[in-house]
Amino acid sequence: MSPLPEFLRTPTFFIDGAWRTGTGGVESAIVDPASGQVLARYLSPSAHDVDAALDAAERGFRLWRAVPAIERGAVLRRAAALMRERLEENARILTLEEGKPLAEARGEWQVTADMFDWFAEEARRAYGRIVPARSADLQQQVVREPIGPVAAFAAWNFPARNPGYKIAAALAAGCSCIVKPAEETPLTCLLLARALADAGVPAGVLNVLYGDPVFLSERLIASPVIRKISFTGSTRVGQLLAVQAAQHAKPATLELGGHAPVLVFDDADIEHAVGQLVPAKYRNAGQTCISPTRFFVQQGSHARFVEAFARASKALRVSDGLDAATQMGPLFHERRLPEMQRFMDDVMARGARVACGGRQQARAGCFWEPTVVSDLGDDALLMQAEPFGPVAAITPFATLEEGLQRANTLPYGLGAYAFTTSLRTAQRVAGGLEAGMIGINTAKLSHAETPFGGVKQSGHGSEGGTEGLDAYLVTKSISMAS
Repeated sequence: MSPLPEFLRTPTFFIDGAWRTGTGGVESAIVDPASGQVLARYLSPSAHDVDAALDAAERGFRLWRAVPAIERGAVLRRAAALMRERLEENARILTLEEGKPLAEARGEWQVTADMFDWFAEEARRAYGRIVPARSADLQQQVVREPIGPVAAFAAWNFPARNPGYKIAAALAAGCSCIVKPAEETPLTCLLLARALADAGVPAGVLNVLYGDPVFLSERLIASPVIRKISFTGSTRVGQLLAVQAAQHAKPATLELGGHAPVLVFDDADIEHAVGQLVPAKYRNAGQTCISPTRFFVQQGSHARFVEAFARASKALRVSDGLDAATQMGPLFHERRLPEMQRFMDDVMARGARVACGGRQQARAGCFWEPTVVSDLGDDALLMQAEPFGPVAAITPFATLEEGLQRANTLPYGLGAYAFTTSLRTAQRVAGGLEAGMIGINTAKLSHAETPFGGVKQSGHGSEGGTEGLDAYLVTKSISMAS
């Protein structure tokens, strides 16, 4: 008996307000990473399915852009209310297909609902302005308008948050949207579509397709219907999509990979730092783009920090995410396991100390032990490449200048963290770290009302905050003579 509700047991696409089975003919499976059980199977989309979604999005945009912002906001608020009303069912399905603990799944849905509420209000604040004219018979104004139909590509690690942030902002701005969730975790996005349809989003305004990412991205981005793309995922894939978008002169918001550094200074409250950083490191089994990963700890506190961090890591309960006591679930896919082993092989070859973990758990499913490695050189694989898993590297540093230099040495700049009780140090670190989001004495970076985005090879543009709405608007200057 499938653990899914009836309408998800044979997943379909959402096109032009209707649920449609794919006509591409290739069958794919959705698998529970905690058990290896096949949850559902679906048929791939064909070119006909994609073109139907494009036609629907084009019609939907003409309709939706004419709806007053206050009415668009009311629809988004109703959708947010439905997400909260259906929280337990939605969280269970998210956990089944992605693996994270139920508590995290609930939190992700709540954050997504918050984002819909935020953009419901921001929709009314797409302000323009009047520009003082140079002659009495001239009026000059600047208005903000929706950019047009959007193609949104979302990663698997936050199957509600990643597509939800894009949908909420695009629809608030007056755009229509074709969203492509990860082919491994589409069920949660279908729950988003159901909430929006039940809330009154007109047919064609939101469309959901999933399957072969190369086929879908190339066909969607090349279509003249699509005016903008938004992507959350790896730097490598983001660069490929950015090239495709540039070939058609289409703007792109890109939230790409990170390798977040942490600076812990000798004057820091070590207990507080560990209490913040351990949950942040192992959230979603480390499969988070802002996961703290490279820990630089000042020499006087290094040994104490390693001991405390490893002790807290070993104490975590690792199990099936549906178990209410679970603190860390499985990796989302079996292909992540050899990746973790690749990092550990490099660690062992370098003779570094493994303070805890370092192995796949001897059980069914994609489980890896919470792992702490200390005293790695900066040229180690774990210090150079994002592990995207439950592995933390902790190494000492001497001075603030050295810490900043080592933290900034990589081409990534999404999240970064620092812990200190010195206001002067905090100010220097906040100004010196090259990242789009910085946490000082906190590991909480993401909120509906603040921008989420990176610098360097971690992407450009932001989701959330006022910047999130701006990404889906264009500026029009109007000069009118009487």
